[in-house]
Amino acid sequence: MRIDSLRLARSILIAVGVLGIALGAVVLVMKQDLPAIVSVALWMLGAIILHDAVISPIVFVIGVLARRAGRRISTGVLAIVQGAIVVGCLLMLLIVPEIYAKTLGTANDTVLPFDYAARLGFLWLGMIVLTAIVVVLYLRLSRPRAAQSA
Repeated sequence: MRIDSLRLARSILIAVGVLGIALGAVVLVMKQDLPAIVSVALWMLGAIILHDAVISPIVFVIGVLARRAGRRISTGVLAIVQGAIVVGCLLMLLIVPEIYAKTLGTANDTVLPFDYAARLGFLWLGMIVLTAIVVVLYLRLSRPRAAQSA
């Protein structure tokens, strides 16, 4: 029964994702002109290439290095760190275009009013601190279970 419920949940999530993509595509085609659509398609292609060529190898290398570390790192800790790296990189994909647009300048200073590079730095700092807290909590909560089962 558990496998059936997992399949059902997976099917629902896939269907919601496909419907969301379809809705986004319809709205994009209805509201934008061809150059804007091409621009969005190129940005998405760049994001896919960046993910496959940069983000995934970095996460993989960090995982390999963590495994080769002097002390064996648990799978849970490794998953938490890799998840934080992936989330940070995906958020970076949202912020980097703003940094680039800020360098180009705008006719209206209120369009891009913030220092997005500093915000990206604070984002990574926050991700590091939050990841460290989650790792410590995970290690504290996982130890009693190991001691009780032994």
